[in-house]
Amino acid sequence: MTAELHTRRNILTTGAAVAGVAVGTVALAACGSDSGTAAAPAAAPAAGATVATLADIPVGESMSTKTADGQEIVVSRPTETTAAAFSAICTHQGCTVKAAGAVLNCPCHGSEFDALTGAVKKGPATSPLPSVTVKVADGKVVTA
Repeated sequence: MTAELHTRRNILTTGAAVAGVAVGTVALAACGSDSGTAAAPAAAPAAGATVATLADIPVGESMSTKTADGQEIVVSRPTETTAAAFSAICTHQGCTVKAAGAVLNCPCHGSEFDALTGAVKKGPATSPLPSVTVKVADGKVVTA
């Protein structure tokens, strides 16, 4: 029977390796795909509040704004007379997306969304942005 020799060096090396694996696992988990840690969609905004002026949004593009109760949203203009709106909270990890013409960019992990539909164009996000119901009334985009 052979006795294994436990030196201080062996114990410290093994302990450092285990700690490194644990830290690496935590770091990777923080950047995982849609893990359900993204912020839950906020309640629907109150109806009738103006969130944008149609003339301020070029056709085929979008702009970032807030609802009357402070929810971050993106309003886009698919055609001359229509508007669409989406939550500005990324479905991957809950960061706020930024409007950039026809694309919505998430600055945290690089997800991209179609500004006119809310659909994912590039991951890591896999779920579209939740829509916010809006209508156009007298040239203004209002919540419905």
